[in-house]
Amino acid sequence: MKRLEHLFESFLWRSRFIVILAVVASLIAAVILFLIATADVLTLVGKSVQYATAEGPRTTETYELFHNDVVGHVIGAIDDYLLATVLLIFSLGLYELFVSKIDQAEEDIHQSSRILLIKNLDDLKDRLAKVVLMILIVTFFKNVIHTTFENPLNILYLGGGILFVALALYFSHHSGAKEEK
Repeated sequence: MKRLEHLFESFLWRSRFIVILAVVASLIAAVILFLIATADVLTLVGKSVQYATAEGPRTTETYELFHNDVVGHVIGAIDDYLLATVLLIFSLGLYELFVSKIDQAEEDIHQSSRILLIKNLDDLKDRLAKVVLMILIVTFFKNVIHTTFENPLNILYLGGGILFVALALYFSHHSGAKEEK
């Protein structure tokens, strides 16, 4: 019976390596989003060069259309970069929590950011929550820019929702800091 228990516990412990599927998938998704956002920015550069070198008079209406297009693409790219960052942090965090510490990250601690070092599940949650909050703020900004203020109450509701998320993040971080002391 003791042998069976040992075999089962060994199997159970090794089953944590299934997380590698999520690590690899998240990493691939992050790379895809980084590439999409970069391609969008490069397309924007091409459009900007085309606008700047176009001959003929520029009307205010043409400028407004171009400006709205540029701002929309930039905000969309920022949103994609932030989401890719979430996936990257998630991928690294899962690996460190379930598989192994990343030796290279520990060695480069003096030269790199500590944001990618995940010590426990709360570390991962806090880092992800901060980036998700940034995504919500960018989404709010994108919605405000593209909204015709026929019903400004909807923008206020969106802002209130983001405020509640920010307050929840603040209070969860504040309570976590008290527990560490």
